Amino acid sequence: MITVEQRQEIIKDYQTGDNDTGSPEVQVALLTARINNLTEHFKSHKKDKHSRRGLIKLINQRRKLLAYTKRKDNERYQNLIKRLGLRR
Repeated sequence: MITVEQRQEIIKDYQTGDNDTGSPEVQVALLTARINNLTEHFKSHKKDKHSRRGLIKLINQRRKLLAYTKRKDNERYQNLIKRLGLRR
């Protein structure tokens, strides 16, 4: 689980303006942190199928937001992928 401090740090790193908490960059960064956290969880809890369904939903939501960002502004998309370390 992501703590409040970690969440605020992610928002601060990826926001585009002072009051920005809902831009696609922030949302994708928060989803990526949650996905990474759940991935670590599954290394020790291999049979947790219910949480795996939630992980798949998070991955699909992130994929949709990335597709939206790519469609609207390809440069922002490339920058975001590079910063998050996605798509090797």
